[in-house]
Amino acid sequence: MKYILMMNAMTAGDRYAGATGWQQSDVQQHIVFMKNLTKSLVESGELVSTEGLALPDQARIVRAGKNGAPITDGVFPESKEFLAGYWIVDVDTPERAYQIAARASAAPGPGGTPLNMPIEVRQVMSGPPEEFL
Repeated sequence: MKYILMMNAMTAGDRYAGATGWQQSDVQQHIVFMKNLTKSLVESGELVSTEGLALPDQARIVRAGKNGAPITDGVFPESKEFLAGYWIVDVDTPERAYQIAARASAAPGPGGTPLNMPIEVRQVMSGPPEEFL
């Protein structure tokens, strides 16, 4: 079963919290942790894809306008959380996806303290549910 693990980050007032204000050594420790997590998922054969995302100030909401032309809206600075990145994993059970999410959640922050970031876990659907076919 495939699952998407979505890493959410917080804003701090009018700026994006992320690693803003962290010591360089803390940022480096965090990066090493994330690289090691990715490496272990590649080695176990569970990683399908992973990407970090640009900050929300670069995001836009797009809708189809007349004749399908894109109409954009955004930025929405009032948001308290934003999607910072994701992993898509292929695992045998939901519990394994939860274990990976908990490991990602514990990525180190300032002083090596675990961030305990919220990681949303959802199954990736291969198609519509059987009852709709």
